[in-house]
Amino acid sequence: MSRIAKAPVTIPSGVDIKLDGNNMTIKGSKGQLSYSFNPIINFVIADNSIQMEWDKANKVATAQAGTARAIVNNMVTGVSVGFEKKLTLIGVGYRAQAKGNILNLTLGFSHPVDFEVPAGISVETPSQTEILIKGSDKQQVGQVAAKIRAYRPPEPYKGKGVRYSDEHVVRKEAKKK
Repeated sequence: MSRIAKAPVTIPSGVDIKLDGNNMTIKGSKGQLSYSFNPIINFVIADNSIQMEWDKANKVATAQAGTARAIVNNMVTGVSVGFEKKLTLIGVGYRAQAKGNILNLTLGFSHPVDFEVPAGISVETPSQTEILIKGSDKQQVGQVAAKIRAYRPPEPYKGKGVRYSDEHVVRKEAKKK
């Protein structure tokens, strides 16, 4: 039995929720998100909380209820508070510069890498070696951070590359003579 789905999602003030069948649209100060849920899950919106209802004998419905609750919670958090990921560039000459919706990366290649930031995501560079990715959609923020990291993932010998700020890279010992 899903324990996650039993907990209601609290709706903070300033967040509007519109439910149309199995389509949910959530509006807040940070933006608007919509998602189409599986029809075996029903939502009950009452006094600033959303509760899931499903057939408890159906294992698929139970799994979908937990997933739906997590998605709704992330949507509510995203439109009210927002999500952010921080990347760090480690390496001599590795730099990042944000110009509008283009992120210019110098990562030790023979050419600069220009990453086009998708709509709904904002990228800031507080310093030349830090990238701050912000947005209301948790999945999209994580995907953009993963794409930027994939250009030059951290290597295990010197630790050079693009890494998440909270990531720990396990270093290997160099070859001995």
